[in-house]
Amino acid sequence: MKLDKEALPDLEETDCYTAPFSRARMHHFTINNRETFFSNSTRSRIVHHVLQRTKYEDGKSKMGINRLLGNNTYEAAFPPHEGGYKSRHPIKTHGAQNHRHLLYERWARWGIWYKYQPLDLIRRYFGEKIGLYFAWLGWYTGMLIPAALVGVFVFLYGLFTMDSSQVSKEICEDNTTIMCPMCEETCKPWTLSDSCVFAKVTRLFDNGGTVFFAIFMAIWATVFLEFWKRRRAELTYDWDLIDWEEEEEELRPQFEAKYSRVERVNPISGKPEPFQPFSDKLSRLMVSVSGIFFMISLVLTAVFAVVVFRLIAMEKFASFNWDFIQKNWQFATSGTGVCINFMIIMSLNVVYEKVAYLLTNLEHPRTESEWENSFALKMFLFQFVNLNSSTFYIAFFLGRFAGRPGSYNKLFNRWRLEECHPSGCLIDLCLQMGVIMFFKQIWNNFMELGYPLLQNWWSRRKMKKGGSGGQNVENKTQLPQWDKDWNLQPMNAHGLVDEYLEMVLQFGFTTIFVAAFPLAPLLALLNNIIEIRLDAYKFVTQWRRPMPARATDIGIWHGILEGIGVLAVITNAFVIAITSDYIPRFVYAFKYGPCVDKGPHHADECLQGYMNSSLSVFDMWELKNSSQFRYCRYRDYRAPPWSLAPYEFTLQFWHVLAARLAFIIVFEHLVFGIKSFIAYLIPDIPKDLCDRMRREKYLMQEMMYEAELEHLQKERKKNGRRYHHEWP
Repeated sequence: MKLDKEALPDLEETDCYTAPFSRARMHHFTINNRETFFSNSTRSRIVHHVLQRTKYEDGKSKMGINRLLGNNTYEAAFPPHEGGYKSRHPIKTHGAQNHRHLLYERWARWGIWYKYQPLDLIRRYFGEKIGLYFAWLGWYTGMLIPAALVGVFVFLYGLFTMDSSQVSKEICEDNTTIMCPMCEETCKPWTLSDSCVFAKVTRLFDNGGTVFFAIFMAIWATVFLEFWKRRRAELTYDWDLIDWEEEEEELRPQFEAKYSRVERVNPISGKPEPFQPFSDKLSRLMVSVSGIFFMISLVLTAVFAVVVFRLIAMEKFASFNWDFIQKNWQFATSGTGVCINFMIIMSLNVVYEKVAYLLTNLEHPRTESEWENSFALKMFLFQFVNLNSSTFYIAFFLGRFAGRPGSYNKLFNRWRLEECHPSGCLIDLCLQMGVIMFFKQIWNNFMELGYPLLQNWWSRRKMKKGGSGGQNVENKTQLPQWDKDWNLQPMNAHGLVDEYLEMVLQFGFTTIFVAAFPLAPLLALLNNIIEIRLDAYKFVTQWRRPMPARATDIGIWHGILEGIGVLAVITNAFVIAITSDYIPRFVYAFKYGPCVDKGPHHADECLQGYMNSSLSVFDMWELKNSSQFRYCRYRDYRAPPWSLAPYEFTLQFWHVLAARLAFIIVFEHLVFGIKSFIAYLIPDIPKDLCDRMRREKYLMQEMMYEAELEHLQKERKKNGRRYHHEWP
């Protein structure tokens, strides 16, 4: 998996120490060639720094390339690529013709998907900020391997025990239990064995390994973030970012234009600059927050519409003329509901991006980094709520308020609320997650690669026909490099926000409801293997070269990932306790089953009679129903109609409820305790790295002392002064 050192000839290790360049200490650096001493990304940053501070007219604000781009004096400004990314000659025999060609051959080609990424070369060509993104993406993908393996084992355990499960066998073999109709007009009673397939599929995901996997993934999320801190520390050391302090950022031209009349002295630079009054900032922030809540309410409205559709579809499918649909109405209802929900999610995402852009510009952030952080937070909130709101409904609300036969709760007094299947609601949650995750990844990959390919093809087609600038260029090799790059697509205006957002949302899907869908880490792993090469191909071949930038971490996304890790513990506790049937089965086995007071037995033996215990009885003749069956069964813990308190909750219901609440408390405290302990045990900086940093600092002080002394001696000899053996 490691790249051959011969494949990267420009990155061989030297015996020299590296440090941030300082012109005052230029004599300390080994400069063999002044033309190649700085990498091209560093040279691009220097040029951009100069262009940002060059005046183009007389006047205090008439300065910088960004203003000229803003007023359309220039159409674009970008550093050019280092030539073509393909060569007629093989790289093994003739070598790479430039760094772009080398990146394509050793990073962006699909044939090397299993190789480690050449992070040092990525950093040299694109800068530290993009290098850190690919380092984080590679680290996240590598950490998904153990999570995917454990998830597959949990799934295989459910697959191998699917037919032997006591609950599945009771459902599939019970041809005499009559279940209550799913609708009140056209639906008929049905037998419990009709849902055999549904029960077996539920067993795939709702089994004894679910609790273990949820705990494992909560700990995995903590280990992933803690070890990423260590990896980041190593990268910042190798890339000379330890002592790098972020420069005072330039003000955004929009901010300067809006608040140019009010000035305040910058406490850092000591120069007067435009100032946004607190009252204006607060009022704009309140409007922005109101816009966020309005968009979230729009998401909830869309979820409500999907719920109404599911209720209507359930009634129609349960009374469908086609027998196959009628027997599998649960799958039909869930499947159509998920597909419609996915289309709504993808449609709203387009709206959210435009709204987040408008709200962020309305706030008038002071600098580009403030703008990027504000935009990233809004996009995450919008898309997270949009993606997960329907999932939260299915996990925690579906079937909880349906009522009982004879006293069903109805929406608008028309549609009966949806019930859970006799084997639980977890399969609905699993189907929701699987469909959305699968189709969203396919759509994202198409938009990342397919869309730029189509746009670039159209640009080249227009050029050949003379549609670009009126020039009919027959031979592409005659174009200068900047002209070739002009026909490529520019990087997104908001930088790496879209790239991080996609992966962070995937991280949430992989951890928050992983108890319901143990294959989520495997899907994420397969997607990310493709994602790394897709992004690499896009950066190298389809996009203009972005402006290199320095950074020491992944910014606001680290805090969001930690928040998702905390939320994942809470949601998985509730999924296991409330959505799955793990707790009801546990209570039955130890309190009501045949193994009570008989010592340890096999789990399936202790669950004999569980389905009969979890189904209550209803007298259909109370509704003056002309059915040939008097009694039907429904999923609940209620007293039978012939008892002294008919249809009241039984003692078993309260035992299950107490066990669920106790499990949530114990699970959360246990997992949070383990997470905190692991975070405490793992230092943010590896000990060997600390020793190397201290050793290098000591040697640098010694070398600087000797170099300064030698330099001073040469100066004194040059000036003809007498030399004395003392420290100057």
